[in-house]
Amino acid sequence: MQLTLTGHHVDITEALRNYTQEKFQRLERHFDHVQNVHVILTVEKTRQKAEAELHVSGNRLYADAIEEDMYAALDGLVSKLDRQIIKHKEKLKDHHRNHNEGSHRNQAIPT
Repeated sequence: MQLTLTGHHVDITEALRNYTQEKFQRLERHFDHVQNVHVILTVEKTRQKAEAELHVSGNRLYADAIEEDMYAALDGLVSKLDRQIIKHKEKLKDHHRNHNEGSHRNQAIPT
């Protein structure tokens, strides 16, 4: 997974970069087909905003979180993305499961 971290009106410290990488490693536990992630950290007066766009196999996922603390915003962001990844994974799995059930072509014709 390639992680790109951008800061608007905020300096990206080494501690913040390590915290972000550690949190986004959690996403790979549920779905290992994450190709790249673009994270944007923004400070506007007292609001700390974290937003991210994930490119997964065949789809893009987007989430943002606004808190008074940047670390709390990152926690909320990863939590939202985690739920989206689980939902995306279930959609992929459900799409291929029970492929022949309910199909009118495979049902026996009563005689």
